[in-house]
Amino acid sequence: MTNKTPWDNSSSMCSMDPTAGCSPTVPEPELYRSIQAVLPRDTDSQQHPDCFNKGMLRWTLHKKVLNNPANSLSLIWVLIKELEKAERWDSRKCIIPLLHTLMYAIIQTAYIPDELYKRLYDFCKRLLTYPHPYCTVGLSYTRQIKIERSIPGLMYQRMVTAEQRLKNEHYPFQDRVFVLADPEVFSGSLGQVLLGDIEASASASGGSLSPLDHMRSVVQHSIQAALGTEHCHGQKLARALKDMGQDVEPYFQEVLATLEQSVEEGGRGEGGALRSRLQQLYNEIIAYTESEPLSSGPLRDCPLPNPEMSFHLWTEELDIWRELAKWFRSSSTSEQFSLSLEQEDFELGESPGDLMPSDMTRFSIMSNDSGIERDLPLSADPSPLSLSLDTASLRASWEQCKSEQESSKLSRRGGIKMKPSMKDSMVLMQDTLEDHTSLGGGGGGGGGSGGRGGRRGATLQRRAGNSTMQNPFPKQQRNFTARIVVMGDDRVVGRLAKAYYIFRKREARRLFLTMKVNLQFYYIPVCRAANPLSSAKENLHQFKGNPCTLGSYLSMVDPWYNSNIKSLGCMIPKLAEMQQANPGKPKEPFVSDVISYYVRTGQQPVYFGIYFVKITFTSMTRDPVEDVFLTHLEMEFPEFRQISASIRDKPKKSSAEACGAVVSMNYRKVTLSGRDIDKGISVRTSGAQINAIPSDEAEDLNCLTLTLNESLTKTKNNNVSPIRTSNIKIRTLESRSFTLTLDRDYRRTYRDVQSIEISPCLDPGYCVQKTMRSKFKVGEDKDAGLSKYISKGLPLPINTFAGIIT
Repeated sequence: MTNKTPWDNSSSMCSMDPTAGCSPTVPEPELYRSIQAVLPRDTDSQQHPDCFNKGMLRWTLHKKVLNNPANSLSLIWVLIKELEKAERWDSRKCIIPLLHTLMYAIIQTAYIPDELYKRLYDFCKRLLTYPHPYCTVGLSYTRQIKIERSIPGLMYQRMVTAEQRLKNEHYPFQDRVFVLADPEVFSGSLGQVLLGDIEASASASGGSLSPLDHMRSVVQHSIQAALGTEHCHGQKLARALKDMGQDVEPYFQEVLATLEQSVEEGGRGEGGALRSRLQQLYNEIIAYTESEPLSSGPLRDCPLPNPEMSFHLWTEELDIWRELAKWFRSSSTSEQFSLSLEQEDFELGESPGDLMPSDMTRFSIMSNDSGIERDLPLSADPSPLSLSLDTASLRASWEQCKSEQESSKLSRRGGIKMKPSMKDSMVLMQDTLEDHTSLGGGGGGGGGSGGRGGRRGATLQRRAGNSTMQNPFPKQQRNFTARIVVMGDDRVVGRLAKAYYIFRKREARRLFLTMKVNLQFYYIPVCRAANPLSSAKENLHQFKGNPCTLGSYLSMVDPWYNSNIKSLGCMIPKLAEMQQANPGKPKEPFVSDVISYYVRTGQQPVYFGIYFVKITFTSMTRDPVEDVFLTHLEMEFPEFRQISASIRDKPKKSSAEACGAVVSMNYRKVTLSGRDIDKGISVRTSGAQINAIPSDEAEDLNCLTLTLNESLTKTKNNNVSPIRTSNIKIRTLESRSFTLTLDRDYRRTYRDVQSIEISPCLDPGYCVQKTMRSKFKVGEDKDAGLSKYISKGLPLPINTFAGIIT
């Protein structure tokens, strides 16, 4: 650690003079110790207290090097050496955390010598020989390093331009982060902590950053990254850019055009033309305010601002799509979207019938008004209410506004039923095309297949990671990327799955968002038990078992997710307590910084199958209901609730003494060999639980696991608990009804249920293609043509840092 390298010139990079605007240089041994402290170890467990501190340590490490270019360069040098050491010792668990930490530092580093780029590029290329997910992450970073080496500063420029919505004609892409929190979990101080943290992240030095500030940072970083310390004086450049005021925008546009033109040319040559043009721009900017001769000097830091975020308490499934529609209306600069029809479709409330098949007959409704716009009430306002947390009375104001909108809204739907065209169906199919060369067929999992262990035909293996390397049908490039971060327990991801299913059904009927936006889903598990201010209503619905099964699963398969994201859910209540203890003390944003790190580096999805359930009630006058769930389904007979609890306390109780209702179960037993067996049994039970998320790594199968409340012993049906299946029908054989709860959410409870039918949820994109094909070619194989490449199930992709590490 004491050897000096040609690029380890900390003294020339940044002086220790406080007037230089840099923080003190961090010694290399201290950086090494900090890196070792944040790396996941084999001894780390999900409950270990040290694991919860690693996320804070990682955040502290990046803060150490944020305000000093010399610190960033030293960190990159240490990380590269650690990566090479992990390769020699075959410490694969450390490779992906080190890579993510390294790339996050590279984006923010003012200048990186070519020797370091080459060393990192060679390492990433060697990762291509590793198994999944190392080869997938390695390929992604190999491409980024290659283009960053030929066009320095491009990643920073594109990230800031897209995340801050800077107006330009050369890079039309825009990103935004939507943080959706469960109001049952984030009530009181927890919600205020998140809102205050996100608001603080948008400010710097006591004031909010303007678009001109971001433009200055882009120009500063791009010129420094290309010219380095020998041809650029960072302090003079920053002073000149600040003195220019509004005149900095033409230089921002010119820098953007120069780098994007180099991308179009493929980065050919040694970058001489690019550096020559940036050197010319640098001379013009310095000459704007400086008359003294130019000279080399220390570089200036350009901190990467957090992306634009909005915080919402998620009260209904449609809120997310309303917010996206509002984003388009405010963000579309180069293209004016027609929102008349789509706006009506997204602002109208969902009725229970909207979960029925998309080709359901539509009936006309008598209108009570003339249909003329001037005859509508003056209070009619088509724009939805923003759901950002403001005061404790948000929910009351939302209900009041909702009732006003309903009273003034027309009581009819659109008069024309739009049929999707072939082009529309192709867009839907591109979202579900699988890599058929490396993944097995559909089958028992229902939410995708294969992919984790690399075994062909492993239909019960959960799919993870991107398959874009060999996918012959790449997705259409879209200008908007919505990064949706949900925070809460299993209830909030269950609601996300339902909202995603409704969204796909609407898009199958009439495309709007799919053609314009790329959806990315992220999940931060926060348990209700962690909330110190639980209400009495919440206490009546205590969870049975782990309330964050999906978050625990992601922590089990991705150690870096466990260190940085799972631990965040435990830190938020502590931050709330600290804020209550010191209300007037300003806090540095932490939660928003971790969210920014997550959405920028967490690009490897894990796919969770969504399951469809048809519910039939005992009342003949009540129509069946169709719904979906993601993690958990619980059924119980209320009259046997107390007896069931006593039986669970005495597992050795004989079956003759068991109490409960008689139910019939017809299901398809799934096996690893793919030879599914249809079975039917009748049992007496007081209830059952159906879990879609495994709690043990040894039982990690992509199917449903049904467990009865009673343990049946010494009977011919002693193998009915647990049951692994993907399709099951349960029906009561007596004049009793049971209660059904989806995803542990008491707000999604159905009573007086007689029977349920559960099956993997079909993707509406597949249903559209299948329906259109059947109109023109009758009698052919249902999976002919492109249909055989489409995932029939509807998986919900949750982004992580590595996917699934076996």
